[in-house]
Amino acid sequence: MKVFRGLPNDRARAPCALTIGNFDGVHRGHQALLAHVRGAAAELGIEAAVMTFEPHPREYFARRANDLSKAPARIANLRDKLGDLSHAGIDRVIVEHFNEHFASQSPQDFIERVLVEGLHVKWLMVGDDFRFGARRAGDIAMLQEAGREYGFQVETLKAVMLGERRISSSAVREALAAGDFRATQQLLGHPYTMSGHVIHGQKLGRTLGFPTLNLRVAHRPALAGIFVVQVHGLADSPLPAVASLGVRPTVEDAGRMLLEVHVFDYAQPSYGKLVRVEFLAKLRDEEKYVDLPTLTAAIERDAAQARAYFTHRNGALTATDRI
Repeated sequence: MKVFRGLPNDRARAPCALTIGNFDGVHRGHQALLAHVRGAAAELGIEAAVMTFEPHPREYFARRANDLSKAPARIANLRDKLGDLSHAGIDRVIVEHFNEHFASQSPQDFIERVLVEGLHVKWLMVGDDFRFGARRAGDIAMLQEAGREYGFQVETLKAVMLGERRISSSAVREALAAGDFRATQQLLGHPYTMSGHVIHGQKLGRTLGFPTLNLRVAHRPALAGIFVVQVHGLADSPLPAVASLGVRPTVEDAGRMLLEVHVFDYAQPSYGKLVRVEFLAKLRDEEKYVDLPTLTAAIERDAAQARAYFTHRNGALTATDRI
C-alpha cells in the first residue's frame, strides 16, 4: 500500500476509486464501505484509494477554539489506522494535513483541486451524510453534479447496523470508555489493540518490582484505566500482562498519556521493539495514591487479578478442548 502525505505529485497520480473519511478505528461500517471501493476499483481496473485526515478535523477546530473537550478521543493511532486500511485491501492512502488552508477551501475548489486534478477520481463513495468544504457547504448533490461535469461516478452508502444500533466510531468510543471489549469487538470485527515502539521510561516500575514496557500515546485515547492485556510481538504467541493507560497521577503531574505494560515472567530487553497490546478486560479506573507503598500494593492487587483472569481463561479453554 502506498501512503502519501498530502496529494501525490504529478508522476504519482493515477486514476482511482476513492472514499473520504476519518476512519478512526476502521470499524465494520468502514470495512463495508472499503469493500465497495475495492470492488469498484477492480471492476474499473484502477486503484482503490482512501483520503483521511491528520489531525481529525474536529480536533483541529477544538484546538483553534482552545477547547480540547470538543475533540474526539482517538480509537487508533495513525500507524494502526494505516495497518487496518492495508488489511482491507486499499492500494493507496492520502493522509491530508487538516489545517486552516484545507479547512477554508470552497466546495468547488475541493472538487477541482483535490478530487479531479490531485487524485484523478473516477469513482467516489461517501456516507449519506457526507459534507465538505468551508463551513461544510458541499453536499452529495453538489458531488453528483460535479461527477456529471468531470466524469466521475458518485455512490453513497447508508449506515451499517448491528441489530438496531448504528456502527460508528462514536459507538466504538462509548464501548471502550465503558471497558466493554465484547461490544468493541462486535463493532470492530476484531479484538481491540494499540501498537507502539517500546520507549525508555523513568524505570520506576523496576524499582517497585514491576518492570514495564512503555509505549507513548500521542493523542487522548478512547479508554483509560488498568487492564488485563496480552502483548504480541515479543514471542511466538501473545504474552499475558497487566497494563496501565493514563497520566500516572501518583508519580507525575505533566498530564502526558502513557501505556505501561507489565508482562508476567518476562525479562528480555525490548527497547525499540514494535509491539501490539490487545485489551481483554478492564480492572478499574486510574487512581492517585498518597505514596509509593500504597501504589505498589495496588499494582500487586492488579497483577494478581490479571493472573487470575488468565488462569480462569486457560482453564476454561482446557475444559472446552476436552469436550
